[in-house]
Amino acid sequence: MDSKLIVIAIGGNSLIEDSKHVTVQSQYDAANKTAKHIARLVKAGNRVVIAHGNGPQVGYILRRAELAQKQLHTVPLDSCVADTQGAIGYQLQMALDNQMVADGLKKNIATVVTQVEVKADDPSFQKPTKPIGSFMSEADAMERKEKDGWSVVEDAGRGWRRVVASPKPVSIIELETIKCLLDNGIIVIAAGGGGIPVVKDENGYLKGKEAVIDKDLAAAMLAKDLNADMFVISTAVPKVCLNYGKSDEKKLDSITTEEAREYIKEGHFAPGSMLPKIQALVDFVDSTGNMGIVTDPEHLYDAVYGDQGTKIQN
Repeated sequence: MDSKLIVIAIGGNSLIEDSKHVTVQSQYDAANKTAKHIARLVKAGNRVVIAHGNGPQVGYILRRAELAQKQLHTVPLDSCVADTQGAIGYQLQMALDNQMVADGLKKNIATVVTQVEVKADDPSFQKPTKPIGSFMSEADAMERKEKDGWSVVEDAGRGWRRVVASPKPVSIIELETIKCLLDNGIIVIAAGGGGIPVVKDENGYLKGKEAVIDKDLAAAMLAKDLNADMFVISTAVPKVCLNYGKSDEKKLDSITTEEAREYIKEGHFAPGSMLPKIQALVDFVDSTGNMGIVTDPEHLYDAVYGDQGTKIQN
């Protein structure tokens, strides 16, 4: 089989199989299942870069900070992203290491704590819309707005939530480090949670920002910058569907970017769910001419080498 460079983006929710059991051990067990399928691609001779989501995990850190706010300092959002990159990277590294031993492979794995540049004048900073953290009463929300400068919104009668900016990723600060690791045969875990959002001043100095970068857009940018042969988004469903969950649901085996854009216009893909994934894949395919795939973890290998998953091409 030909060796390919494959960037695989897995969701933070994929590490949580049961919302009632979200211990560190249960998240490792879930990571271990995904690692088995990624290892098959490595065993076939492919070079692999893994990006991952971190939404639920950042939520847990924020909740702990809220509960401990009278005893401990709050944790800035950029630091939360860094913390989860390390913790999730560790889980994936261990799972992949153990799978390599089981498969008789000798491969090194490294997690790169990845900063992603955003623009200070990105419009999203003027109008934050990305909800994070737990629900609050109106009184608590107003107190955090006054005391901590939070932007808060009322969420459909369910309570108040903090909202932050979701700026567009511009560049990956550690890109050359990632390339160097790949060139030396190392499996790389990078750009976790969309990357740590940083801005660069006129002197080139970096500073963290309290924001959330869309993980699929950041992973697509990484795949483009690496000129990956394939960009694969691993999610909860084996194939993309039209009319998802309805009686006339239709699974898609293969679509063109033109067809994908038409389906987006027709409103087939839910915002915050499948829509950003399709947009990221279309961006990658348009930019590189290479293949994009959506599938679930257990069909990763068969999506790359067989007829599983939904393939997006020009």
